[in-house]
Amino acid sequence: MSGHSKWNNIKHKKEKTDAAKAGIFTKIGKEIAVAVREGGGDPNTNGKLRELIAKAKANNVPNDNIDRAIRKSMEKGGAVYEEMTYEGYGPGGVAVIVEAATDSKNRTAGDVRHFFSKYGGNLGSMGCVSFLFTEKGVIVIEDEDGEIGEDKLMEEALEAGATDFESGEGFFEIYTEPEDVYAISSTLQEKGYTIASAERAKVPSTYVTLSAEEDVENMQNLLDKLEDCDDITNVYHNWEN
Repeated sequence: MSGHSKWNNIKHKKEKTDAAKAGIFTKIGKEIAVAVREGGGDPNTNGKLRELIAKAKANNVPNDNIDRAIRKSMEKGGAVYEEMTYEGYGPGGVAVIVEAATDSKNRTAGDVRHFFSKYGGNLGSMGCVSFLFTEKGVIVIEDEDGEIGEDKLMEEALEAGATDFESGEGFFEIYTEPEDVYAISSTLQEKGYTIASAERAKVPSTYVTLSAEEDVENMQNLLDKLEDCDDITNVYHNWEN
């Protein structure tokens, strides 16, 4: 498992502007809208909504924003979002999965196809790359100052129910069953750890290294365009950068 690859992407996200952070709120809001439409606005009876609220809080979305998103989703006459998944290959054979919540399937599909084509990739059929990924819960804890005891954190994470543990330069990655990620994250937070991110994620079983400068530039541009698109909620890939 090449944890540092994912951490580089997380650092990239952390360095985004406030406007981009607002975009994250918008994306989660769309996911909440889908969950409310499918299962109602009560997180006590809607497990998907309950998980998205936990995801929102893990991404530092204010409670007011979360409540407003739920209320808006329950109003009649608003936009109706559908969840879509696209799979394909980026430059150099990098596997990419794109998840979206959209009120216009044609617009989103056209945008995604355009991004892949422009930056040296191509969209494929459903299932063409998903077999390379496994859904897991991923918790990242920063340790840039080296103050966290690795053995203690690993022990406490495993006691809380984690399934695996990885250390890297300035961070730790904790893996869980997908449905346990937010509960374990909360447990570790209560123990005093600062959570950089906690989410369900599709974790690749193998990674691709790009050696050509053009491929590296195109792959980064592809990821930037996908992440900047409001319709797209999650992007997973196996590029080891």
